Amino acid sequence: MTAARSTGGLLVALVLVAGCANVAEVTGTASQQDVEMLRADVIAMQTAVRQLKSQLDGLAPQVEGRVRERTGETERQAGLAQRIEGLSTTVTSLSRRVDDLGAKLDAIGRQARPPASPGPTPTAPSPGATASPRLAPRATSPAPIPGRAAPTPGARSSTGALQPQDVYQAAYIDFSKGGYALAISGFHEFLRRYPDHELSANAQYWIGEAHLAMARGHIDAGKSEEATKELQQSVQAFRQVLANYSRSDKAPAALYKEALALIELKQPAAAQARLQYLVENFPQAEETPLARERLAGLKER
Repeated sequence: MTAARSTGGLLVALVLVAGCANVAEVTGTASQQDVEMLRADVIAMQTAVRQLKSQLDGLAPQVEGRVRERTGETERQAGLAQRIEGLSTTVTSLSRRVDDLGAKLDAIGRQARPPASPGPTPTAPSPGATASPRLAPRATSPAPIPGRAAPTPGARSSTGALQPQDVYQAAYIDFSKGGYALAISGFHEFLRRYPDHELSANAQYWIGEAHLAMARGHIDAGKSEEATKELQQSVQAFRQVLANYSRSDKAPAALYKEALALIELKQPAAAQARLQYLVENFPQAEETPLARERLAGLKER
């Protein structure tokens, strides 16, 4: 603003000087005094021009700097748009993968179903029907803390069709082998198909465990940003256990693991609140003594 005002003042001076010359031309007379005045005006005009040029030269870097700032901002906006587009593509790809998984599970179920026969329904699958090793029925996954009894899944249908336990076990096998991303996808598919199944609370709990395991892997690799994201997702997954399956035997374990994730996220007050809730509402749970120890440690800080 100061440079603009100075430039404006110089321009006004130039106009006034030019005005003096025009007066001499109109009157047609020019005394020695007029000549001296005109000469002084010319010198003033030259000085003003030099000052104007100097100020313009000083303004040039500022203009160039602002142009570069605008260009940088445009490039940043373009980069952000590309990143958003990339994230959108990733979400679309993941959605397709989930759909493909559902289609494959349906196909496996149809292939495993033997042809109908006029006689009584056999109690065992036909010799020709073979189940996928990955989907072979197994006992329900163990509890996160040793000593807890695991629920027994229902028996496989006599027709050999794909059962909810098979979908659950496929996801748990991925988890046990360290395929946490696949396990999360499989457990989400199980919950989408069977939201009210007796194993639904377990599936929701193992989603939280998978995110927690991935977070620990990122921590070991020094990837703090990725670890934070996985910890936040584990907190959300464990909270869903209590929100949707508050009477499940997984509820105390989910509360305890959520508190551990909150401690990793540097949120001790929130972790203390969840541990206190666990102690007050599940006094007989196996996680309660561990929760008391954690509470004591947090209160000493």
